[in-house]
Amino acid sequence: MDKPIICLKDIKKSFFGVTVLNDVSFEAYPGEVHALVGGNGAGKSTLMKIMTGVYTKDSGKIFFNGEETVFNNYKDAFRQGIAMIFQEMSSVPTLTVTENIFLNNEILKNKCFVDKAAMRKKAVELLERLGVDINPDAVVGELTVGEKQMVEIVKALSSEARVLVMDEPTASLSTKEVENLFQIMFNLKKQGIAIIYISHRMNEILAVADKVTVLRDGEIVAKLVNDNLKVETIIGYMMGNETGTSFEWMPPNTMISDEAVLEVEHLKINEQIEDVSFKLRKGEVIGFAGLLSSGRTEILETLFGIRRARCGTIKINHQLVTINSPAQAVKAGFGLVPEDRRTQGLVLTHSLKDNLILPILNKVCTGPFLDKKKIKRTTDHSIRELSVKTDSAEKIIGLLSGGNQQKIVISKWLRSDMTILLLDEPTAGVDIGSKKELVATVRKFTDQGNSAIFVSSELQEMMAVCDRIYILKRGKIINELRHDEIESEEVLQNEIQK
Repeated sequence: MDKPIICLKDIKKSFFGVTVLNDVSFEAYPGEVHALVGGNGAGKSTLMKIMTGVYTKDSGKIFFNGEETVFNNYKDAFRQGIAMIFQEMSSVPTLTVTENIFLNNEILKNKCFVDKAAMRKKAVELLERLGVDINPDAVVGELTVGEKQMVEIVKALSSEARVLVMDEPTASLSTKEVENLFQIMFNLKKQGIAIIYISHRMNEILAVADKVTVLRDGEIVAKLVNDNLKVETIIGYMMGNETGTSFEWMPPNTMISDEAVLEVEHLKINEQIEDVSFKLRKGEVIGFAGLLSSGRTEILETLFGIRRARCGTIKINHQLVTINSPAQAVKAGFGLVPEDRRTQGLVLTHSLKDNLILPILNKVCTGPFLDKKKIKRTTDHSIRELSVKTDSAEKIIGLLSGGNQQKIVISKWLRSDMTILLLDEPTAGVDIGSKKELVATVRKFTDQGNSAIFVSSELQEMMAVCDRIYILKRGKIINELRHDEIESEEVLQNEIQK
C-alpha cells in the first residue's frame, strides 16, 4: 500500500506557553515499523498522545486512512483501530489480568452482560500468543513491573489495531520477553499493521525499524530509511553530535576500601529468594545481574523496608540493623531509586521542587519554617547538575518527560544524608546522553566515600560502573565477577543465561 494509514501534518502543541511541538509532520504506513526517536523532552510521547486523542493539538491536521479526522479521546482512537502502549502504565492494580486487558472494551453477552468466560478465554489466547506465562486470574498489583508491562502490550493487542504505538515497551522486559515481542511485531507487520516504535535502545531500533524519524527540541531533524543505518548516525541527529555512542568503563577515582559498609547474610525474602549473602564495600558499586524475576528488585526492596525479610541478617558498618519500613531504611543510610518511579519514586501531582525537597525537609528549614532561599538554591543546583529539562521548578512533575522525572528521583537522594544508594533500572526511559550523565553521577557519588547497588537490564551500563557484579538466578547468587573478569557484554550475558 503506497498511502499512509496515519498522517499528522504541521502539528503544534504548547504547555503553559512553552512550545513542545513545532510544525511536526509524521506518517506511518501499513506493514512497517516506524521508529520515533529523540532525547528526553524532545516531544515523542506528546506527538503520539495527540495522535491517540490523549492530548488536543493546538493546530495542524490528522488524517486516518486518507480522511481528515479528530480523535476526541483515547477511547475514540482505540475503537477506530489506534492503540498505544504507554510508557506510564495504565493498568488498574486491584483488577485481574483479564479485567485489565478488556477494561472499557469488555466482551458482552446478549449486548448487556459482561461475558467473563469469553474474556478469560481470549486473554489466555493473547497471553499464549505473546509467549508469556502469566495467570489471567492474577491481580495485576501483585505482578512484577515487567509482567505489568506485558499485560499492557496484550491489552493493546486485544483491539483489532491497525496502528500500534509502542512507547518504551521493552524497558522492563527480559531478553527472552524482548525476543518474543519482536517476533509478535514481525507477525503484526505481515498482517499489515503499522507499528510506531519509541525507544532509547538504539540496537533495538536498528533490529526492528524500517524507518526512523528523529525529533529534537520539538522539531523533526531527520527522516531516515533503515538501510545499513548506523547507531552513530541516529545519535548524531538526536544529540547534535554532542556525545559519543557507547559506554566506557568509569574506574573509581579513589581507592575502594576493604571495609564492608553493608553485609547481608542468609537473607530469605520468600519461597523463591531464600539464601542471599553478599558484601558492599565503602566507595564501591556492585551490580545484580539476572533475568526478570531472578530476585534483583526484591533484594533492593527488602533493604529499603518495602518488603520484610523472613530471616537473615543485615549489618551496616558491622552493626546489626532491623529494617521493617522505608523510614528505618532512610535512618540507616539507604536511598532507593525504584523500578517504578511513578508509583514509588514521585508524587506526580506535586511540583518538581516539592519532590526534590521531600527527603531533606530538615535541611531546607530555618528554625521550624521552610526557607525559600535554601529551597531555591537546592532545586536550582539539582536542575543544573543533571540537566533537567523544565521551564520552572514549580512545574507539576507529572508533566515532565519520563527521563526528566527519573533525574529528579535520583537527584533528591543526592541531596540527602544517605550513604548507600540502591538503583533499580535507573536509566529506563532515559536517552543516551542522560544515561551517561546518570552513570557518571553514580560514580561521582561513590568517589565521595559512599556506596551503591546497581540493577539494570542494560548490561553495557552495568559494565561501565560496577566494580563487581553478582549473578542472580531464581533467587540465588550463582556467581560473582570482578570488572576485570568481564571481557565483553557477551560474556556477562552468557553468565546470566547459564
